[in-house]
Amino acid sequence: MDIQAQRADASHIDKIASLFDAYRGFYGQPSNLPQSREFIAERIARDESAIFFAQAPNGEALGFVQLFPTFSSIDAHRTWLLGDLFTTPAARGQGVGTLLMNTARAFALLTGAKGMVLETSTDNVGAQRLYESLGYVRDTGYYTYCLDLKQG
Repeated sequence: MDIQAQRADASHIDKIASLFDAYRGFYGQPSNLPQSREFIAERIARDESAIFFAQAPNGEALGFVQLFPTFSSIDAHRTWLLGDLFTTPAARGQGVGTLLMNTARAFALLTGAKGMVLETSTDNVGAQRLYESLGYVRDTGYYTYCLDLKQG
């Protein structure tokens, strides 16, 4: 299968929104395609993230990766937060995740970033294997803290 990755633009919103909705479902959120579409459309319109998606020759969207820009004050460099990575169940094991991760890495290098950071759930062993196979190292020096500002 000749799978290609490309950067998403406004013409791809519906394609990405469906993948994003499935991604949110993977993490236990109820399906809400209008909300997913609005979120993706806003990120693209405001240039607040870089989204890349993998597509089969027949046009079927197989997965996506979304990067958010951030900066490291300690290193005084740009860093990209890899916020989302998702492949459809049918595409898993076909190299789609690796393609998307390598596309994200190439983009980060192109922008002069010092690095990329990501988080995944502790039980997402498949993703952890992928990340570690690509050279990502689990951080043991920092804890992640969250403050929920929209409680209830």
